[in-house]
Amino acid sequence: MGRIAPRFTRVEPRRRAREFVLGLLSDLPRKNCWTLAEHAGDATPDGLQLQGDDAVLVVDETGDLKKSTATVGVQRQYTGTAGRIENSQVAVYLVYSTPRGHAAIDRELYVRRSWTQDASRCQAAGIPETVRFATKPALAARMIGRALDAGVLVSWVAGDEVYGSNPHLRAALEQRQLGYVLAVACDHQMTTRAGKIRADALVKRLPKRAWQKLSAGPGAKGHRYYDWALADIADEEPGHRHLLVRRNRSTGELAFYRCYSATQVPLSTLVKMAGRRWTVEETFQSGKGLAGLDEHQVRRWTSWHRWVTLAMLAHAFLAAATAHEHAYAPAPDGLIPLTCNEIQHLFTTLVPQPFRAVAHRLRWSDWQRRHQARARACHYQRQAAHQP
Repeated sequence: MGRIAPRFTRVEPRRRAREFVLGLLSDLPRKNCWTLAEHAGDATPDGLQLQGDDAVLVVDETGDLKKSTATVGVQRQYTGTAGRIENSQVAVYLVYSTPRGHAAIDRELYVRRSWTQDASRCQAAGIPETVRFATKPALAARMIGRALDAGVLVSWVAGDEVYGSNPHLRAALEQRQLGYVLAVACDHQMTTRAGKIRADALVKRLPKRAWQKLSAGPGAKGHRYYDWALADIADEEPGHRHLLVRRNRSTGELAFYRCYSATQVPLSTLVKMAGRRWTVEETFQSGKGLAGLDEHQVRRWTSWHRWVTLAMLAHAFLAAATAHEHAYAPAPDGLIPLTCNEIQHLFTTLVPQPFRAVAHRLRWSDWQRRHQARARACHYQRQAAHQP
């Protein structure tokens, strides 16, 4: 918190932010403005209502299932969280990934045209008038530009098919001299010396000697070995462009990546970059499970941004602490290295928590029941008004 203190112009919001992050790092079974405020010792939730060289930037989106259609950005749309179309809120995140650890460093809420074309709906949710519809790749390009302009040192970007299939994002990365390994679909079209061809058709032309067994990086059960092959993509522009193909050694399933680098790099480097894309899934899992990234109950634009930013900060603390332990305090024989989960557990156990008197708990019980009574009365009145 000392590192981000200059971001606050007054001491009061800085202290609020500290209490908020401590609550996110706690072992509370459910994390929202009510539970965090009670944990911080407040009488009501009003104060916490939130209106290296081998580094890779990974872009991906995640969805949070939401019931209320009035919550900013929520509508029926596909989300990987559920694996289907659901009422959800989707955001694109930028993850800073290194071999030592990874954490989200930026975020953009995905606001669809059904929102941006409805001025009254946007106004009710507090969306600024300057916000216009932007595709997920456009949001990714915006965040990558911010990271580079802020001095983040990276040489590569990774992402899934949503981003790999977008020529504008690829062009923006090439303009910044950033290498990329972006997934594409099997029917992705590209230009070779023999003309335009689909990715899956190009693979059939590769000789057997083109395939190499390489690890995409360590997993939970050891190294993740696949067969990999590389095919050149013809282009008159400067730089080196390839189609990278991954083949499952057991099932034969194929995956495709469009690659670019300003200078020639070996196949092993591209494979390593492709494997780092999976760290974004681990970031989402630990960010939600350990820091309450998806547990917000806020409805407005500013509230959402404040919540997810502090949740990202809480998770970044865990990731940085884990990386520090691995580098400077290696685990003794017979123990696995400390994980984010274990550091969060140790943090909540060893960092003293303030004692809360019984009266404080009783006041909170009274406040919650009174709030719920008002909400129930409003629901009944609204229901009665709509009945004939």
